[in-house]
Amino acid sequence: MDIGRTLAGVARQLNRRHDRENRLPPAILMTDEIRLPDPVAAAGNLPEGSGLVVRHYNDPGRWHLAETLRTVTARHRLCLLIAVRSRSDVRRAMALGADGVHVPENLAWRIPAYRTMASRMLVTAAAHGPVALRRASRHGADAALLSPVFPTASHPGRPAIGAARARQWVRQCPLPVYGLGGINPSNVRRLMDSGFVGIAAIDGLRTDK
Repeated sequence: MDIGRTLAGVARQLNRRHDRENRLPPAILMTDEIRLPDPVAAAGNLPEGSGLVVRHYNDPGRWHLAETLRTVTARHRLCLLIAVRSRSDVRRAMALGADGVHVPENLAWRIPAYRTMASRMLVTAAAHGPVALRRASRHGADAALLSPVFPTASHPGRPAIGAARARQWVRQCPLPVYGLGGINPSNVRRLMDSGFVGIAAIDGLRTDK
């Protein structure tokens, strides 16, 4: 069984149900310095139409990596988003030709300013609870990434939201929401009636294993 394509298939089903404007990628791969050692290879194996968020905040070669990934995403028709923490990050993402930016939960209040700078770019925001989801919506994000849905190595010790509670939060949120955290072939079917617009992952969407 192809783990990555199994999750991507469920993500497409969710996306067809809940992305009425057909603007959002069904599946989003998150880069990670430790858990995703070769993001370029992983990006090249993503299904067409998927998304990729470049984090690698502490990597001194971050922007070189982003440039390389821009080439890969253009070739494979993927949506490239850059995780940003400042206006200068947004300007560099624009110069790179990125399709969008991803904003940490604590910086959601900056979304209007970023939107002014890059009105045509997709803007997603991280969220870990209903308050953050409402904040992301209020500040004008296009979508939010809610985590951790299930127990995950990215947040050791943090209680998982769980499928039932995630479903409740998503249905109360006017914003399209992705599920992120610990999603794998064993539990992904529990999200079919969740209302998620798609799935985001680090390990789950890797097809280069």
